[in-house]
Amino acid sequence: MKQDQWWKKSIVYQIYPKSFQDTNNDGIGNLRGIIERLPYLEKLGVTVIWLSPCYQSPMDDGGYDISDYYEIDPIFGSMADMDELIATAKKHGIKLLMDLVINHTSDEHTWFKEALADPKSKYRDYYIFREGKNGQAPNNWRSYFGGSAWEKVPNEANMYYLHAFSRRQPDLNWENAEMREAIIDMINWWLEKGLGGFRIDAILNLKKPKNLYKSYPSDGEDGLAFIGKQILNQPGILDWLHELDNRCFRKYNAFTVSEADVADDALTDYVGPNGVFRTTFDFSYTDIDLPATGEWYLSHKWSVAELKAHINHHQLKAQKIGWGVQYLENHDQPRSINKYIPEADRNDTTKKMLATLFMMLHGTPFIYQGQEIGMENIRMHDMNDYDDIATYEMYNRALLAGQSKSEAFDAMFKRSRDNSRTPMQWNDSKHAGFSTATQTWLKTNPNYKAINVSSQEDNPNSVLGFYKQLIELRKADNVYSDVTIFGQFVPVAYKQEKLIAYKRVLNDKELLILVNFSNEPLITNLDSTFKYTVLDNLSPSELEADKIALKPYQSIILANYN
Repeated sequence: MKQDQWWKKSIVYQIYPKSFQDTNNDGIGNLRGIIERLPYLEKLGVTVIWLSPCYQSPMDDGGYDISDYYEIDPIFGSMADMDELIATAKKHGIKLLMDLVINHTSDEHTWFKEALADPKSKYRDYYIFREGKNGQAPNNWRSYFGGSAWEKVPNEANMYYLHAFSRRQPDLNWENAEMREAIIDMINWWLEKGLGGFRIDAILNLKKPKNLYKSYPSDGEDGLAFIGKQILNQPGILDWLHELDNRCFRKYNAFTVSEADVADDALTDYVGPNGVFRTTFDFSYTDIDLPATGEWYLSHKWSVAELKAHINHHQLKAQKIGWGVQYLENHDQPRSINKYIPEADRNDTTKKMLATLFMMLHGTPFIYQGQEIGMENIRMHDMNDYDDIATYEMYNRALLAGQSKSEAFDAMFKRSRDNSRTPMQWNDSKHAGFSTATQTWLKTNPNYKAINVSSQEDNPNSVLGFYKQLIELRKADNVYSDVTIFGQFVPVAYKQEKLIAYKRVLNDKELLILVNFSNEPLITNLDSTFKYTVLDNLSPSELEADKIALKPYQSIILANYN
């Protein structure tokens, strides 16, 4: 790609608008709140914001059910606010990525309303409708959120529409050329506004098999079969994705990161020099706690060796083919400290250890709001405290599978998407400084008195202070910036299973990252050329000529130059 690949030097910060900052005291975050917090983000070192959906939406799935791509939902503000956000962020040296959700719309989108109102309307073919089979849905696919992926059309005897996600998110029919043109026009309209690019949602679901009447062996107690195995990465999808890239993304030198679990042998087509996206997320280590079926009420018992293997594999393949991105948390994930670290060991040291592990990997880092201060999962009192549609679906699946209510509820604490969607914790005032409303849309985590920005921003030894130091390593005037950004990832094999070690290598410059992913000390050999300590999550370690003693959960960055 001949254009400047500006995203390689970027620090991306994901904002969930509903939970970032409320300025009109309705308990819901808004765009003006983001504008107000831009100085904080600039000071942190952020150069790109990924904004989760704030389009017009009934909010059945947190804004990922869009009813109008050209409007901002009133709960977030107006299009004038969005224009101001783009312009003001630019003054702070920050570009904006929007979420691009084009596998489906809301059932309140004008297209779908027209499709339901008139079966002969051209909009009926904008979506995927099929007649039922033997009085049942066309096939036995289970949606990502649970239950049948087919919804019966009201007032029609035997007609269904397909929804890979919620029943209120009907899938678009990408076989329809006119619909594709409308999507392309919409994407370019946003890019003309000055967006830096898009995070692209659920994109590998676009292409559906020709035969939608084929059922598959059940893989659950409900008699259904997981839809992901049937629709992901279908032959022919690359034609549409190349069209989007050529007519939209490359034309504007846009940064595109796709939510796409791509097989190794197909990765070049997606993120290679002529790939359809600039980069893609890897889920192998962030979803390490999930079983293969994706039913997160069941926990997969993982090991540090398994985590290390996933990281090494992803890093090596990504840097060989193109450019990767790194993340620990997002709006669909629980907080990383709860996922990776046993309860007894959750503290500032382990939060900094995780930060070192992920921030020093090869690729563009994505930080999720609150991650930089070590926000944690929230313990709800009962199911009524949750908002997320997928959480309710998974809770019901757990009960159907035979779990008790208490077992199912505990699983929601571990994995509900609402864990990452609680209000941002700015200070120790009411609702953590997020809002002065009587009640917020989702409960504030009670630990906000101890975990908040205000208590950490002037403390270099805090979790926030540590993130700032890690980000500092990527700045142009830092002696370690080139190797931190562009250095090749080279795994280092040690006999200790719970030691994750790798180098970043650029010509004769090398960094060595050592992460003791355990609550026990360990001693390991050390190449004597690494005699300079760059950053340590604990008190500076004494380096001996040929070995180093690592404390429990210690992470250290060493260099062969300074």
